[in-house]
Amino acid sequence: MDHHHHGSSGMGGMSMPSNSFQSTNKKLAQVYWYLIAGVLALLLVIRGIDLAQNWLRLRTSRTSSVQFPTKPTNRYLQVWATLTAVGREISYPQLYVPTRYLSWMTPPPMGRVLVLFAYWAVIIYMMVHDAIHRDVLFWERIGFRNAWIATTQAPLLYLLSSKTSIIGWISGTSYERLNWLHRWVARTMFVTTTVHGFHFWRQWVIADFVQKQLEMMPVIKYGLGGWAILLWMVVTSFKPFRSMAYEVFVVQHVVAAVFFLWAVYVHIPHSARYNIWFAIAALCFDRVFRFGLLAWQNIKFNPNSSRCKGGQRLGHQTQVSTLGETTTILTIKDVHFRWSAGQHLYLWLPRVGIFETHPYTIASPHQTPETCICNIIQLVIRSHSGFSRRLNKFAREMEALGGKETLTAFISGPYGRPPRWDIFETLVLISASTGTSFTLPILESVLRSSSTKCTKRIDFLLAARQGEEIGLYHARLHEALDVAATVGIELVAHIAVTGTGQLETVTASASTSTSRSSSASGIGEKKVICCQNVREKSLSDTADAPAMCSGGLGPRKRHSSASEDHHIHHSATRPDVAAFIRKAVEETGGETGVVVCGGQSLVAKVRTSVAKLSDERGVHKGTGAQGIHLHVEEYCF
Repeated sequence: MDHHHHGSSGMGGMSMPSNSFQSTNKKLAQVYWYLIAGVLALLLVIRGIDLAQNWLRLRTSRTSSVQFPTKPTNRYLQVWATLTAVGREISYPQLYVPTRYLSWMTPPPMGRVLVLFAYWAVIIYMMVHDAIHRDVLFWERIGFRNAWIATTQAPLLYLLSSKTSIIGWISGTSYERLNWLHRWVARTMFVTTTVHGFHFWRQWVIADFVQKQLEMMPVIKYGLGGWAILLWMVVTSFKPFRSMAYEVFVVQHVVAAVFFLWAVYVHIPHSARYNIWFAIAALCFDRVFRFGLLAWQNIKFNPNSSRCKGGQRLGHQTQVSTLGETTTILTIKDVHFRWSAGQHLYLWLPRVGIFETHPYTIASPHQTPETCICNIIQLVIRSHSGFSRRLNKFAREMEALGGKETLTAFISGPYGRPPRWDIFETLVLISASTGTSFTLPILESVLRSSSTKCTKRIDFLLAARQGEEIGLYHARLHEALDVAATVGIELVAHIAVTGTGQLETVTASASTSTSRSSSASGIGEKKVICCQNVREKSLSDTADAPAMCSGGLGPRKRHSSASEDHHIHHSATRPDVAAFIRKAVEETGGETGVVVCGGQSLVAKVRTSVAKLSDERGVHKGTGAQGIHLHVEEYCF
């Protein structure tokens, strides 16, 4: 039987009574997308309410003398705040697996687990609804049902993998925050595909019809091929395999995704191919949009070569230098787009990696007035393996030759949809090592914002093992303290250097990094530090942060080897993250925003601490305690 003529025989390559199953299967496929549309509509409503609430907070802060503008002002806002608090307490906790080689098995936070349970409940219901009847068609009925369920999920799988998907736009969520769901939908799809193939194969074995069926229906081989490709993609997407060689993983994953669509397209009947066209449309739109963005940001028809000495027709002039043993600084000139603290871009350096693009955080606010004559982005990239290690080696070789090396960089972005940082009365910023390059720009953006803001207090915690990791940010923290005093925001900064004998290296490293940062930009020391400092998000070079979440900083008392430097509290002990968050929350009269950037252990600790503290204080449950919002950035996704 030719596959072009089995529209009535369904999926799987075995004939059946005309349309006996098709009607129910197609209805379930429609219901699946109705549910997806309903969830997106709900997320859009929630997003709209939150935007209105933020606008009201800022308006109250600007026009009224209310002491705490982030507190609910009427019954409706109080109800919404209570529902939000309950949702946060349920979704934040996360169990962490501390075993060194098994930490990748750490489950998702509770909120994501609940989303998965709800999704699986829908899928399981569709898999078995009115299909479990012990009759002659038992195996075929379940086989066809799961074929439809598997194929129906394909468009969602590709939408979730896109950097420009409509799902992210409606929900107000960036693609990297949907990537976890993309992987779990793929795993769920693999299960339904396996159930589909197993039941048909079992029927053929019972009828002793396997060989003849394969000869009669060549499309079955395409189905088996598609299943094998999906199995390969699922297995290689687990963190240990992604971390081995991330660049190789990305290339093979994209190629496999294309071949998977082709195999499934050939295997399924015409009546179900709209799912594959939907997935192809999502894939093509994403690639076309990204290519257009890359061209717009890197091709200049009339470059101004005198502007920051970075004007060129293709790409951006980029200088590289090193700081310490493992840190590379890239200064990218003449960037003609705006960004917000917390966004990231994709970097392509053909001279270092001809076929590689990597995401890095734009870890500074946009151009600061009266400090620069053009937009300059500075990426601080810590060496781990692959691209980052080659880049650091290249920079060291150039420095050994005694000159500044200039590269041509191509960038695409910005990506990411971070929340507004100035709508919280108190901000608690927690970071490990180079994660500070995510939190420090948030601090700077709030302090230097000329618009109305609700923020009155910021608590900043930086933890690292090596002193050289701190020096890059030390001078910026000093400047932030001066700005905070000027604008009337209380800023308390803590630095914990946990490596033995490393605390003493902070001051020396700070002075060295300041001079290097200024010279790397090629503009001199005209106080450019505030608009240039940017660091790595490095989602591709996966590495966990040091486990710095236990032990005791205590109630901000100084260690014997600690010192106090212009309101920056130094310590050589591991910080008690839970106590640090608690102190800030207890001294707040309005809502608190907690931001953490680091490895999995630190993130899990902060998630659980915030949920526990919110429940203990009875946030928005009549006790008067105000909300705690948590924003998480991990080193990799």
